[in-house]
Formats: sequence, structure tokens, C-alpha cells
Amino acid sequence: MATAATTSAAAVPAGGSRRQHQHPHRPGLRPRPRPSSPRRLHRLRLPAAGAGAGAAASSPSTSSSSSTTPPPAEGGGRLVAELVGAFNELTRRMGEDLATSSSSRLLFRALKLALPALRDGGGDRALARALVVAASLADLQMDAEVISAGILREALDAGAISMRDVKSQIGISIAHLLHESLRLKHAPSKLDVVDDESASALRKFCLSYYDIRAVILELVLKLDMMRHLDCLPKYLQRTKSLEVLKIYAPLAHAVGAGNLSLELEDLSFRYLFPHSYDHIDQWLRSQETENKLLIDSYKEQLLLALKDDDELSQIVQGISIQGRYKSRFSTMKKLVKDGRKPEEVNDILALRVILEPQCSGTSSNWGPRACHRTHEIIQALWKEVPGRTKDYITRPKGNGYQSLHIAIDVSEPGKMRPLMEIQIRTKEMHKFAVGGEASHSLYKGGLTDPGEAKRLKAIMLAAAELAALRLRDLPASGQGDSDCRNRAFCQLDKNGDGRISIEELTEVMEDLGAGGKDAEELMHLLDADSDGSLSTDEFETFQRQIELMRSLEDKDDHYRKILKEKLQTIDSAGLIQVYRKELGDKLLVS
Repeated sequence: MATAATTSAAAVPAGGSRRQHQHPHRPGLRPRPRPSSPRRLHRLRLPAAGAGAGAAASSPSTSSSSSTTPPPAEGGGRLVAELVGAFNELTRRMGEDLATSSSSRLLFRALKLALPALRDGGGDRALARALVVAASLADLQMDAEVISAGILREALDAGAISMRDVKSQIGISIAHLLHESLRLKHAPSKLDVVDDESASALRKFCLSYYDIRAVILELVLKLDMMRHLDCLPKYLQRTKSLEVLKIYAPLAHAVGAGNLSLELEDLSFRYLFPHSYDHIDQWLRSQETENKLLIDSYKEQLLLALKDDDELSQIVQGISIQGRYKSRFSTMKKLVKDGRKPEEVNDILALRVILEPQCSGTSSNWGPRACHRTHEIIQALWKEVPGRTKDYITRPKGNGYQSLHIAIDVSEPGKMRPLMEIQIRTKEMHKFAVGGEASHSLYKGGLTDPGEAKRLKAIMLAAAELAALRLRDLPASGQGDSDCRNRAFCQLDKNGDGRISIEELTEVMEDLGAGGKDAEELMHLLDADSDGSLSTDEFETFQRQIELMRSLEDKDDHYRKILKEKLQTIDSAGLIQVYRKELGDKLLVS
């Protein structure tokens, strides 16, 4: 998956024109030092005519070759490329409904403040982590205020910016979110999280008295912390993992972020009980490749069978099938808490069928009929396990939950496999299950009172609606970018004349801590028709270069992870030790 963390874009030339004094609009920022070795990055070279600025600063012995020498890594052009790449990635993840013009302007301002501050304070790693947090928030469909707060939180924690900077340059609402999340950060230290009652009380307090968006922000930050816990001493790894398992993972369930909660649980389990985690991880990995292929295969078979059924096609206009593979922590609970054997864990494999009945029908019974017809098709395809069917459509649960649950035996002669669970429901039933009163998320978050759960759901919705009201697009008036096709271009085109002038480009460069000569060099590189400004076509060419380099770095990261996993597998078999011995312990494995 492409993430905002890989925003090292197609770097562009930048001369030695970086300002060495403190920028008047950027309090507290230091001049960025040149790195001792340039980061691996594809660089565009200036033609000879554009090398004047760089050559002027060169010694006489090197001036003749300055037009073909790669520029320094840290330049204003590169910062603009990173700014545009990160902005495009986040707005794409947010989607059209959330990425309004107001949201785009807010997000662009936050990136302009955070990018140079993070480069000063922590380098590429701090910037990458901030953008991963922002991408996670965008994937959760958070609004631009929460995403902006996620970007700025890393810089705030590093001391690269102050809360006063946030208030003056971004806005009071973002400062409020950051303040709330900082209060949440220190909340567990005030009580004994080992005590279940204390932990439950704290979860209820967080959901009742904090901005729910700040809670979600802190949850994503906790996930980022857990992904980088190896750098801490073991006692801190376990202390923080216990806090996450007792407080934050259930909170993630409570706000409906199920995938977030699962990863928090798995990471906590890994650090708290490393030997148990390794045993379960090895057992699941031994089946994982085959089982994931099975899920894909059964999804495809079932989808084809449902689409080919004449009766179902008459009453259903849409079919969606989701696959799931059980998490490590959830498997551990089944094995240890419930005392089951591995072969008795029946929901390692699971499918969920979501049906959308026809809207024009006269029968209100089409939804339940479609679910039961799907059940009949599955019975004809595979072997259903007797006594395991739970029909919550004919007999809904007390809280209104409706779904049809069945278990399928996917074993073959001589090959035992775990049972596969299939849930069947309509789109409306699914919406009610995950977001309505039937949702068990608030129960898992420690709230057992239905009235209290309903009240907190209302608070969550009200907070989201208020944020949407602040960030809505007002009717267009003369100028504005509400109908702009290229959002990043519109943020740079301040006067709305359809072109980016050298003055507008210089202003962005200065906001990023660079200078006018960097802007001139970037303009010279991108201005194909040499008219002194950038059109949308010229800017989109720049964006395509950025996306190309981002995709290459994504592939590099992906291949590195694959190689690391392969080497770890070999290492567990003892082969790496043999190689090390033969090579005189000179083979390094990262």
C-alpha cells in the first residue's frame, strides 16, 4: 500500500541559496544543515543555461562542470516536491467528500509548517512517521483538522514548533485537538492500569469527557508508537504495551476502529508475551499462505455462484464479499482463555456476504429472502457443519442485530483445515451492526449500559457534524478553488489566475525555509514554454514525476520487507549461521 510516509519525491535542483537566518514568519526554526551524504534519490539535472546560480557559488575549478553536477539533497525544490506529494496522497485518501476546498487549504498550511520543522528537528524519520500517522487518519476518514493535528503532533513532541505557532499559523481548533490529545497521552499514568475496574473507568472517562476526534488521534499515535517500540528498553516496552492493551485497544473498539484495535492488540501481545506470541505466530504462519489463498478462492467461487443465480439477481442489485484472517491475539484468547485446541478454533477463516436488495421492489421481505437464498446457494456449493447455524435474521438479537451465521467444512481427504465462518446480511443490517445500537464496539470499550452507549454515539456524531460545518465549502464568489480540478495547483496559485507566478512560488519556498534562488531554479526547470510562470499542464508534469519516484520507493520498501522476511525464515533454520561461519562472520543480515 502506498503511504504518505514515502513522500521523498522526485528531487529537483536547488542551489546553495538556502537562507541561513531565521525566517520572520517561522518562529523558532533553525537553518537546516546540509547532510553529509545525499539521500538515495533520483534527481533532475538543470540544463547548462540554468546553472548560473549554482556556478556562481562554485570554485573556479568546478564552475565549468556545474551544469552536470547533481545539486545538494536539501533544496527548496525538494521540499516543494515533498509538500505536493504528501498533499496529493492525503487528499486522495480522504476522498472527494472530505477533501473540500476549506479542508485542502487547512491541510496545505499544516504541511507547510510541519515539513521544514520536522526536517530540522528529526530528519527523514520524524517526517516519515508524521506522514504515516496522517495517512492512517485519512484512511479512517477523519476530517482535515484531525489529519493536520496528526501531522503537527510529531513536530510538537520534538519541540520543533510550539502551541503558539499552531494557534497563530493554523488555527485554534487544531491547537485544541493537540491539547486534548496531549492530555490523553498522560492519562494512564494517573492510575493503576493493571486493575480492570480502574482501566474500565478511565476508558469511560476518555469517551465521555474528551473530544472523540482527539481520542482517535491519540489511538493512531499509539499505534505508531507500538510499531517502533523496539528502540525502547524492555521494561518500557512492556509497560507501554500493557497500557495499550488495557486502555487504548478497547478504546479503538469503542470508536469503531476495529482494524486499529486488532493491530494494537497483536503488537501488545507480542511485547508482553513474546514466547506465546511466537508459538501462535508460527502456527498461523504455517497455514497463512494456504489459508489466504483459500479465502481468495472461496470468495471468487461464491461471488460467481451468487451472480449466476436467477432468483437472487431479480431481488439483489449489489453483492459484496469480504474476507478475514484471524489475528494473533484473538487466536490466543480462543486457545488459552477458552481452552480450545488449535483444530477447534473455528473462525480463523471467515467471509462476510453483504447484499443490497433492489430498491424498486414492492416486497419488504426481499432482504431476508436474499439472505436465505444465499444460504441455500452456499449449501449447494460446500459442506455446512450441522448445528452451527445461527439465524439472527428470523430471530434478531435483543439489541436488533440481524445476520445469518453458518460454518463450512473446507477440509479435504487427508488435509484437515479449520472451519470457515460465513456471515450473510443486507447492507442495511451491516450498517446497523457496525454503527447503530446493535454495535458491540462500545461494549468492548467497557460500556455495558445501552443508554450510555447511545449517548456517546450521539456525542461522536455531533463532533463530526460540527467539524464538517467548519470545513464546508461556501458558495463560490468570484475567486476561489471550490471547483479547481488540481487541488495542489490551487494552493500555490494564490490569486486564482490559472498560473503559478515566480512570486507565488517564492512565497511557498520562503514558508518552507528556502529562498528566491531556489524558486528561480525550480521555475526554470518546470517552465517548459519559458513564459516565467507555470500552467496546470506544466505543474501536472511535475506531479507525475513526484508520483513516479514515490511508486519506485514504495516498491523498494516492499521488496526490502520481502527480503527481510525471507532472511529471517532462513535464519530460523540455522542456515545464516552456516554462511557466517564459512565467510568468517562477515555476512551481515539486516
